[in-house]
Amino acid sequence: MILLAIDTSGKQGSIAVARAGQRSAAGEDFEMIEMVPLVGGTFSAQLVPQISELLSKHGLTKHDIGAFAVVSGPGSFTGLRIGLAVVKGLAEVLNKAIAAVSLLEVCVSISGAQGKIMAAVDAGRGDVYVGEYEIPAKAGEPPREHMLSRSEFLSQARAWSVVTPDCGLAEAARSAGLSVAILPPISAAAVAHLGWRKIQAGETVTPGQLEANYIRRTDAEMLERIGS
Repeated sequence: MILLAIDTSGKQGSIAVARAGQRSAAGEDFEMIEMVPLVGGTFSAQLVPQISELLSKHGLTKHDIGAFAVVSGPGSFTGLRIGLAVVKGLAEVLNKAIAAVSLLEVCVSISGAQGKIMAAVDAGRGDVYVGEYEIPAKAGEPPREHMLSRSEFLSQARAWSVVTPDCGLAEAARSAGLSVAILPPISAAAVAHLGWRKIQAGETVTPGQLEANYIRRTDAEMLERIGS
């Protein structure tokens, strides 16, 4: 099966094509074919032509795609909308399943860390997207993803092992005496790996069910913050 993965959650996005579900000579059922960057944030102009070019380069068409993996959030409002709209449209036409992947979950996945893990991504304006994970996961205890101010993050992360792709957050966490591991930049290749695991577990959505996960503060929280 050909798996198309897309990440348009940040300023620098990427797309990847992988072959999944077929055993390779090495005995693995996942092979990354190629990952290419989307540079400069002009995803609306680049995304569809880049997908077409990447597929064509490897002798594939959209009809060869067996499933999709896409970052559904958190991240840029505009970037997420563009990526999700393209995946919704293609999956609807091709009648294929979608693995919706959290950017924070990707951080935890590529870290390989165990125990109480807090994934952190800079949300801008002094805020931090945070995901709290227990690895291995406990039944009936889904991870919590929310937004904190930077000072709240540094305070609440003391009981956790922090993983982040953001150098600024990593430096602030180290300066605060926290346990922190800095990750390589998130790419569609990592999204494809996690997406394939979700597809194998049956954790997929239809185009109509695919929604962005912006993780913004509630109106009440915003008013409280302004008042303070």
